[in-house]
Amino acid sequence: MSERIFITGIGTGVGKTVTAACITEALKADYWKPVQTGLLEGADTDTIKELLSNDVSVCHPELWKLELPASPHLAAREEQVKIEPGAIISRAADLQPVGRRLVIEGAGGLMVPLNDDYFTADLIRELGAKAIVVAQNYLGSINHALLTAGMLRRLGIHVLGWVFTGDYHSNEDDVVKWSGYPKIGRIPRAQHVDKSFVQQQAQLLSANLHSLLA
Repeated sequence: MSERIFITGIGTGVGKTVTAACITEALKADYWKPVQTGLLEGADTDTIKELLSNDVSVCHPELWKLELPASPHLAAREEQVKIEPGAIISRAADLQPVGRRLVIEGAGGLMVPLNDDYFTADLIRELGAKAIVVAQNYLGSINHALLTAGMLRRLGIHVLGWVFTGDYHSNEDDVVKWSGYPKIGRIPRAQHVDKSFVQQQAQLLSANLHSLLA
């Protein structure tokens, strides 16, 4: 099976999509967000397409596109559909060519439910993906980061490391130390995120990423 990298976060709005763009660009990988909620605010797949510079990456279409900006299980319930994890697992196998890396972006954090009894963490494990955790400094972020790290460890999910976003704070070093997972890099706050910014950040992340994936 070709390598899968799952982008999750310690919460919502921590910079997963920009991070996914930088990781995808750095690895010249393909990108997929199987479940999109909050469609009225725009689709992350469209954002990724606009931010990538390379001519190799393929952005695959979503399996579920839901309008409500809420947890997938709630957005699906609102539209009277059910997200079937088996369909995600099956589609991942169909769309990923041998030897191609696939960057998969989750919705929200690790314990976001996809349906009434299945969580994002379950999906990462069943996909056999390696996780990259996106974190940002805010009041309570250390707790959220370490709870996420603890759950990943208990589930036996392979964690590549942390990508920190936004303004630098020294608690990044504490999170790395206490979690035992390495820092891949950080993506600074930017007034305007465009192809040039993503390409620049991808270059900065590239060496650590390739080293961790070797």
